[in-house]
Amino acid sequence: MKSYEIFLSNAEAGRHVCVGLDTDITKIPAALRSYKDPLFAFNKMIIDATHDKAAAYKLNFAFYEAYGTPGFDSLKKTVDYIRSVSKDIFIIADAKRGDIGNTSKMYADSVFNWFGCDSITLHPYMGKDSLDPFFENQEKLNFVLALTSNKGSNDFEKIRSEEGEEIYKTVIRKCRSWYPSVNCGFVVGATNPVELSENLDILGDSPLLIPGVGAQGGDAGEIASILGRAGRSRFLINVSRSVIYASQGDDFAQRAADETDKLNSEIRAGFSKTV
Repeated sequence: MKSYEIFLSNAEAGRHVCVGLDTDITKIPAALRSYKDPLFAFNKMIIDATHDKAAAYKLNFAFYEAYGTPGFDSLKKTVDYIRSVSKDIFIIADAKRGDIGNTSKMYADSVFNWFGCDSITLHPYMGKDSLDPFFENQEKLNFVLALTSNKGSNDFEKIRSEEGEEIYKTVIRKCRSWYPSVNCGFVVGATNPVELSENLDILGDSPLLIPGVGAQGGDAGEIASILGRAGRSRFLINVSRSVIYASQGDDFAQRAADETDKLNSEIRAGFSKTV
């Protein structure tokens, strides 16, 4: 099965929760910090508890790069472990790459061929030639940053051009024209529900990665309701901190599973109001 087909299969089955493995060694239970590979040990327990409830996992590369070679080893082991648990789980590299052609080609080789991820987040700022190497692999799904969930998104993403269009809308329009196939998706933050609702037309049926639920204040049920009213099912709602750090005790994995169940219920409830 092609990578983007895993995403589509989960979407059609109503599986929309993406668990973010932004694993910070200072926040995991103290008992795990003495392990030989504490990052992987924590991830494995979270995966064991949530893999039958989650559609995807998103690994933020910064949390692994910070530890050098051991961190990269933990990242690779985590991807391989997810694959061993289930072939039906979508794996996103939250690496936010985007550079001139040759550099992007190396980034794409690293994420897709070495680490074996299904998808990556991309910065579009440097233009089409910085994105092309990622889209050359038509089996993978790329999420281009459009309207992000952080407060600083106002600094650039919402600046209006001379034609009066906000930059994030231009990004969406251009990327959809450059890459009309199903493997072009966008990041749209859950902290921007009004903008999401207003821009469903220009987003079309593009796959969406929606961060910002939980610690950043986004509401999964609200997002599901907006997308449900429009008949859109191609989305993932990512939650990181409020799931993986739901508890600092011995029950942390079970609490993560409980939070994932809660998110699934909120998303289903949001859809049930509209379809």
